[in-house]
Amino acid sequence: MNTGSKRLALLGSAAVPKALLALGLPTMIGMMINALYNLADAYFVGGLGTSQMGAITVAFPLGQVVVGFGLLFGNGAASYLSRLLGRGNKETANKAASTAIYSSLFVGAAVIICSVIFLKPILHLLGASETVMPYALTYTSIYVTFSIFNVFNVTMNNIVSSEGAAKTTMCVLITGAVLNVILDPFFIYRLDLGVAGAAIATAISQCVSALMYLGYILRKKSLFSFSIHAYRLSKEIMSEILKIGIPTLAFQLLTSLSITMINDGAKSYGDSALAAMGPVTKIMSLGSLMVFGFLKGLQPIAGYSYGAKKYDRFHEAVKTSLLWSTIFCVIFGLTTTVFSSAIISVFTKNDMEMIHVGRTALIVNGLSFLLFGFYTVYSSLFLAMGKAKEGCFLGACRQGICFVPVILVLPGIIGLPGILYAQPIADVLSAFITIFMAVHLHKELALEKGLT
Repeated sequence: MNTGSKRLALLGSAAVPKALLALGLPTMIGMMINALYNLADAYFVGGLGTSQMGAITVAFPLGQVVVGFGLLFGNGAASYLSRLLGRGNKETANKAASTAIYSSLFVGAAVIICSVIFLKPILHLLGASETVMPYALTYTSIYVTFSIFNVFNVTMNNIVSSEGAAKTTMCVLITGAVLNVILDPFFIYRLDLGVAGAAIATAISQCVSALMYLGYILRKKSLFSFSIHAYRLSKEIMSEILKIGIPTLAFQLLTSLSITMINDGAKSYGDSALAAMGPVTKIMSLGSLMVFGFLKGLQPIAGYSYGAKKYDRFHEAVKTSLLWSTIFCVIFGLTTTVFSSAIISVFTKNDMEMIHVGRTALIVNGLSFLLFGFYTVYSSLFLAMGKAKEGCFLGACRQGICFVPVILVLPGIIGLPGILYAQPIADVLSAFITIFMAVHLHKELALEKGLT
């Protein structure tokens, strides 16, 4: 059996636990390592001072926006590609994969150029204070300019995962992460480049990851062919990509908005409060990215099974994913809660106000993270099935529909704690909404199964 046949067998006939581990675990590990190198940036920059930590804190949401355009086409195509493989439509799959890659690069480049031109006003909107701004301009100008490599990487992450080559994604992510951890102290301290050194290290790491994916394409390891001649802005392909990609982009933009609103609110209470939100955001992103990484294994299985009308396999994949992701979220959430003081202390030179704010934020976010697996399984599932409206609504709940009203109202009532509690409250509200949508989905699937 050749590599392509093995991947299709993994999607369509292998035991569900085995398939979930084979597809989800490598991506989960890769994303964990990738998130750790964001934490490495925070760790090494934290040694420079509170204002420098504030600089990478305000840069983070802008990076999320840029990456969102890789997800727009990458995640949008991934769902469609899995369903096309389930139907055996290889020709359209090649066109969709090529369209996703080239579109992400064109759109990503345009967004990056606009961001660089208007960088200072953007950073001001993202919460940069006067003391933080010089460092933020230095770091972000380099970080954003070279993030075109990350747009390509994120698009390829999703496409490669959709064809069942999760180990490739893991290797690429780990290589970039390890390289970044090695280069960070060298550029920041050895060459005395400060925050600029952190940005340069990240840029080099992302470039190397992009070269690895390029090698994967040129060596024809993929089930898909990537050719500019296959690029098609056809109504069929673009509508399928965008109906899943737009909800994903909306989710990413809402993530950026929520971080920005937290940072802007925290800025009012000083640089220490603003700086504290940087490591808290990255620590909780570590947990959430690991869940997302694991569920990259669920998405192609669910999409393939749904497209092939294998409903029993579909249901088993969902049940197993719910169990495993919830167990992980309980362990991760309780760990960040119990060891909150020790964790946040790693990122500062004895700034007690930063430790106090960060500790409180980690505790409340850790407790609400217990619900994250349940919520994310279903928000991912709707998109894998091509149900864009449901996926868009549920994806917008946690950091948009539920979050924005809370953070606009609560800080005015209880001050800084209102900023720290806003996301956990939104998590709880989103979990309740997920329950109702999950019940409706399973009723709908039971009806479809009865008609086949």
